[in-house]
Amino acid sequence: MTRFLTLGEIMVEMAPAPDSPGLFRLGYAGDTFNTAWYARRLLPASWTVSYGTVIGDDPMSTDLAQFIERQGVATDTLRRIPDRTVGLYMIQTREGERSFSYWRGQAAARTLADDPDWLDSIFANRAVIQFSGITLAILAPEARKSLCAALARARAAGSHIAFDTNLRPLLWDSAEAMRSGLLQGAAVSDTVLPSFDEEQLAFQDATPEETVQRYRAAGASCVVIKNGEAPCHGWSQTDGTVTCTPPDVARVVDSTAAGDSFGAGFLAARATGASLGTAMTRAAQLAAEVIQHPGALAPQIFEIGESS
Repeated sequence: MTRFLTLGEIMVEMAPAPDSPGLFRLGYAGDTFNTAWYARRLLPASWTVSYGTVIGDDPMSTDLAQFIERQGVATDTLRRIPDRTVGLYMIQTREGERSFSYWRGQAAARTLADDPDWLDSIFANRAVIQFSGITLAILAPEARKSLCAALARARAAGSHIAFDTNLRPLLWDSAEAMRSGLLQGAAVSDTVLPSFDEEQLAFQDATPEETVQRYRAAGASCVVIKNGEAPCHGWSQTDGTVTCTPPDVARVVDSTAAGDSFGAGFLAARATGASLGTAMTRAAQLAAEVIQHPGALAPQIFEIGESS
């Protein structure tokens, strides 16, 4: 199988225009879509990279689908439903600090798990299926169970399930619901990709080893912990424990997609045969490059690579 799928929500983004105060620039963004975007550029051309989500039947949803396709990501796993649209968020910056306002009440992606047969169809014969804590958080509890059941079926059929925990506490009904949801996602996953600062927030972990042990106990066969400038900690059943020190970065421009690109780098490397340590190193190197450029997607990184 050479088919890579990420699953979640991609939203309309309204960001301040750099040189025009009061004006906003329209774009599209979403954590799991960012991972698909980077995976498409890292995996061989023989691989298919698709994005799974639900959109509406309105013009904005059509524009979004066309955007995904222009990025080289397949849209065969999009589902449309009437009388819905896509979510929207706006970025505002004051004294260098960014804040976010969200409008997602009519977002079609909230119905992602309402059709189990559709989920089974898009999960079939995928080498890798990646989802995130945000994917789970936007769903109602019963829908969350339905999605995890479909992922478990795909895992049993041979797909490698990867879970980026990616915490957004405000999306969850409570801290307890968030902790329960994370363990629910981990229980159906082969690889779990948490961030240590978020695990400290959610579970009060004192060390990365505690994080590894929790997700091992949940059933994961591989856990890789992102830890900012500090060493990454990884464990897998085949490679044991591995640490990796990220490259030094002189100036962080935009950390928006640090974790998303790390996940893409790691999963693409593992899918093409890299060891745990090699995959972690490649992922850390990519994330270090990404955060030195503005925006979640950094095409200039790959343009440089192609010309060198």
